[in-house]
Amino acid sequence: MQNFKAIEEKILSISAFVKNVEISKDVNGLRATLYPNFKELDRSNIINIESELRWYVIEIYNFEVEDKDKINSYEIISHRDRLEDDKDIGTQEYTVLKSFLAELSQKSVFFHSHLELDLGLDSIDYVELFIFIEQSFGVIVNEKIFSSIMIMSELYEYIEKNKKFVKSSDIGLKDILAESINEELKYSPWIMYLYKTVLFPLFKIYFRLEVKGCENIPKSECIIAPSHQSMLDGFLIEATLPYKILKNSFFLAYKNVFGTRFLKPIADNGQTLLIDANENLKYTMQQCTLPLKNRSNLVIFPEGARSRDRELLEFRPFFAILSKLYNVPVVPVVIDGSFEALRSGTSFPKPCKIKLKYLEPIYPDNLTVEEIVQKTKDEIAQEMKSDPLLI
Repeated sequence: MQNFKAIEEKILSISAFVKNVEISKDVNGLRATLYPNFKELDRSNIINIESELRWYVIEIYNFEVEDKDKINSYEIISHRDRLEDDKDIGTQEYTVLKSFLAELSQKSVFFHSHLELDLGLDSIDYVELFIFIEQSFGVIVNEKIFSSIMIMSELYEYIEKNKKFVKSSDIGLKDILAESINEELKYSPWIMYLYKTVLFPLFKIYFRLEVKGCENIPKSECIIAPSHQSMLDGFLIEATLPYKILKNSFFLAYKNVFGTRFLKPIADNGQTLLIDANENLKYTMQQCTLPLKNRSNLVIFPEGARSRDRELLEFRPFFAILSKLYNVPVVPVVIDGSFEALRSGTSFPKPCKIKLKYLEPIYPDNLTVEEIVQKTKDEIAQEMKSDPLLI
């Protein structure tokens, strides 16, 4: 019989962001109920709580244990055990804020709703929320302030205390992304050529790399959207893009991974835009538009994280928003085999066969953002199913 107490203690030892955890078992295996330590999350300015607990608690735990002890599902409990009945505040400020959050989240908003864990807001939503609050109430909210007021009641009280006026605002994400920022792209064509020259033959020999579909990449600017199985994937794209396209392409990567002492020099000289999911969200999103505004390509992994089990993760919509906004096609890319070559938690790749295929572009005309997201994911999934990798 499994020792649930030992599992709970191990999870608690991984991160100070978990205050308590309860392990249970259902038909799918072990399930964790996580109670976040909001004080520690606030102290570290973490505003993407679910992502933090998923990748840096549950997944780290799963790396270290046998299959029988792995967590197969989890639930994160917010400040309250259950949503309370809504309070009748009745002020104009509360009504305006509640209406905006209900429209943004497409969920019922209560006085004690947690904006992420109950309403499901993400980084894109936060940027819209911050701008809305500034335009509607004259109140500045940034990531550091927001991390301590992620409850509807606390956010309302902060606005009530600091408001300068109350008015309706209809500014949207399109307006935000269209704003200019004081930054220029750094092109490094000779460095990119060097990376490709070194990496392609190395990968061809070591991974028996098979590449198809380069003819599907448009000659004009586009968004390149690969599946994500390992840390090798960005380098595989660098190695396989035709040079004329590569020298005009920029890669999106997380600062906490590629901002390290070892990888930052590569990122700085590899046409890479480093982003932080908990800091400077508005600027980060505007920064991501620069390649497209400059008629360059943007390489962005829609899953936002590496697969932990070879299965595709949920595709985040930001790439599709950019595709729709700038009317540029999305090129889905299947990367298969890099999971076996370099699993999460390992440091040196194995010589496993890797296949990479650039699929036909998806044009945003007559498609919604949601349809672009779903079509991109479906095309990748279908290709992986119809042409499975022989491992």
